[in-house]
Amino acid sequence: MQKGQAAGCFGKTLAEQGVVMQAIADSRMEIEQARLLTLKAAAMMDQVGNKAARAEIAMIKVIAPNMCCRVIDRAVQIFGAAGVTEDGGLAHGWAWSRALRLADGPDEVHQMSIAKLELRKYD
Repeated sequence: MQKGQAAGCFGKTLAEQGVVMQAIADSRMEIEQARLLTLKAAAMMDQVGNKAARAEIAMIKVIAPNMCCRVIDRAVQIFGAAGVTEDGGLAHGWAWSRALRLADGPDEVHQMSIAKLELRKYD
């Protein structure tokens, strides 16, 4: 954020550019959505157990790493070539968030579980 507020372009700081403001807003909303789903999954695990919270657990395993990749990708886009250097940490963060999408099975495995659990509600 400090770099975005310091750099200038067309008489405005980078953070004041409309497209950058939109990226910041989108990122904040996605982070909040993932945070709330994580809290819901944790509360369900505490209240009704892991088995009953399977869908929410699977959802967060897909949503959180994907959100992280998108947020970091937006930051890389904003900072351009500086975003992919090892100096800022964005490239490293993106690599780790991408690896998380595979750590406990690929997204598609979790999505299949979510769909099966959802369809069982209507049997």
